[in-house]
Amino acid sequence: MYIKIYCDSADYKTIKKYSEFNLVKGFTTNPSLMSLAGVKNYKNYSIKLLKICKNKPISLEVFSDDINSMIRQAYLINSWGKNIYVKIPVVNTQGKFTGKVIRELSSKGIKLNITAVYTYEQVKKVFFCLNKNTKSIISIFAGRMADVGKDPVPIFRKSVQLTQKHKNIEILWASTREAYNFLQAKNLGCEIITMPPKIIEKIKNFGKSFNTLTLDTVKGFFQDGKKSKFKIL
Repeated sequence: MYIKIYCDSADYKTIKKYSEFNLVKGFTTNPSLMSLAGVKNYKNYSIKLLKICKNKPISLEVFSDDINSMIRQAYLINSWGKNIYVKIPVVNTQGKFTGKVIRELSSKGIKLNITAVYTYEQVKKVFFCLNKNTKSIISIFAGRMADVGKDPVPIFRKSVQLTQKHKNIEILWASTREAYNFLQAKNLGCEIITMPPKIIEKIKNFGKSFNTLTLDTVKGFFQDGKKSKFKIL
């Protein structure tokens, strides 16, 4: 089963670096990552990112909480480039489902990435709002589920079964915590996994033997002890 790797970052240098990597097929951002990158002008910075991401898909999120304002922002964001997926949270801060936003934008052919999804019930509600002829992503937050002691696997399994006959709807494994999540997402049939840069770098270690890992670990301990100039005797 083929799965696409996206880079989860809004950092300019990071996106520029991974835009040159064939391994990375796209990018995801959110307002928190934009803030972390020190962004002051959302539009100008987004357009700057669009110029360097080599026409790879990039998700740019609305940041309004009002349903009608979300729609207006989404139209503006979509106008900045053809490779944009407009990111829409599945609910606003009042817990109101954003179905109106999803239905209107999807019906107009605007590519969407529905984010902050945690339950199969949410996946189903989103699925029935989507125009099946419009490309869409449903981002399910696996890592944050695991952080509160919940197993994300059953939700992904049911979600993939629901959408698998619709080639324009892709399930994305979000909130990636470790490199092994790549294999989990792939085996479940997810079309995309988005990862922070440090996890993408770990993918390069796939295939290393346990003996090699043992040696690497022990050498690391030894070098750190040596640099620290520890003494007992």
